[in-house]
Amino acid sequence: MEIALQQLSHDGVWIVGANVLLQQLGLPIPAVPTLMVAGALAGAGRLNGAGAFALAIFASLIADLLWFWAGRRYGYPVLRLLCRVSLSPDTCVRQTEGIFERWGFFSVVLSKFVPGFSTVAPPIAGALHMHVAAFIVASAASAALWAGVAMLTGWVFGAQIDLLLAWMATHIALAALALALLVGAYVSVKFAQRWRRARHVDTAAIGIAELRDALNRDSPPFMIDVGTRLAQQARPHIAGAALLDLDLIARLDDFPRDRDIVLYCNCPNEASARRAAEILLRRGYRRARLLQGGLDAWISAGYPVEHGASARVEPRAAGSEPGPAARAADAVTVSSSPAD
Repeated sequence: MEIALQQLSHDGVWIVGANVLLQQLGLPIPAVPTLMVAGALAGAGRLNGAGAFALAIFASLIADLLWFWAGRRYGYPVLRLLCRVSLSPDTCVRQTEGIFERWGFFSVVLSKFVPGFSTVAPPIAGALHMHVAAFIVASAASAALWAGVAMLTGWVFGAQIDLLLAWMATHIALAALALALLVGAYVSVKFAQRWRRARHVDTAAIGIAELRDALNRDSPPFMIDVGTRLAQQARPHIAGAALLDLDLIARLDDFPRDRDIVLYCNCPNEASARRAAEILLRRGYRRARLLQGGLDAWISAGYPVEHGASARVEPRAAGSEPGPAARAADAVTVSSSPAD
């Protein structure tokens, strides 16, 4: 441990920069502990704190710009790629879209303080065509706040950090075992939840070709595009689908019961659509079905899509006229045009 601290004192500025760059590019290498130790060393006069701070901002900005360009160039597939490795892919996608939709510029500024949002914020900003200059300002401000808070914490609590490092050096095996057990338990719970969800939903799934044939029948399925308004405006949807988010699906209770309800999304492993199907199945909609492959599979098969934004939809009060979900089974009001 002392050797590592000596190395950090000698090459600390470059170590901090490399750590931040790799972590912001998406590698599972935590940077906050390094920044805190750097702050503690700077407080003790053993490290150039200003240099480490400046290089951390620069490294973070470089990584963010690379992800921003990827999002601008390739769009939502980049976000899905990042969220695919998440243990909670539906939460990853929905929270990313929801945070950015609500806060815009300031969501990027605060992104590094939101777990799971730091890496996915730049590509979604690029995919949604945030102005480059505004993104650079927001990203630099976010990096400065993030690195500054971590290093200042290390500066203020330098003595306590020294004690913690000394304890870890003495009990490194025990600390590693405790961390491994916690991570293992968390991963096991998440995979168990995902397996239970898939077990109930996949048995009722519908294929692309089967859906295409069903849409030509006299009583076609009621289709639901599951996603946030922001996502639905940024991507195409299957013609005739009701554009609803998960919160609204959970509140509405006027979906048709006399025909299939086909749900799809444009997210990793159809996670949001799976969650929506689970909600409907639990509430007695036994004909709720997941579209296998989601929107990507539909487009890959060469079937037509449209662009459009969902109208405002509110749940039906008891005893009132049929609500929007039921009316959408016959006609969905969207402003749309064929996709390119």
